[in-house]
Amino acid sequence: MPDYDPSNWFWVVAGNESRFWSSSTGAYVDALPEGAGVTRIASEDELWDVLRAQFPDGLPQQLKPARLVPKRVIIDRLQAAGLLEAAKTEIDSADLYTQERWNARTDIYANDPTALQMLQSIGGDPATIFGPTE
Repeated sequence: MPDYDPSNWFWVVAGNESRFWSSSTGAYVDALPEGAGVTRIASEDELWDVLRAQFPDGLPQQLKPARLVPKRVIIDRLQAAGLLEAAKTEIDSADLYTQERWNARTDIYANDPTALQMLQSIGGDPATIFGPTE
């Protein structure tokens, strides 16, 4: 059996051997690759606890923790997309709390509803502007 690697591992969940949770894809797969490491686990909840602690990227999308995007990256991406001036106008016209949040914070959550709404209003693509920085 290969050495345990939570980023590339498979689980049989609740005894169901018709599918296997793959941490590398964050989804169930129908078959195990040759030589795959596999562990039996009692439930999805127990598996999610393991992945939260050891490899959050292996969780289903809806359970992944919110990702922070550095504001400096957002600014560079807005500039590259030709949207920086529109974003500034949008922020300046927002309520005081929203303006102060933008001014005070160094990072923005990629799923922040206010930021997503503002980005939508200027025609920005969240996958581009708030996408992963790796």
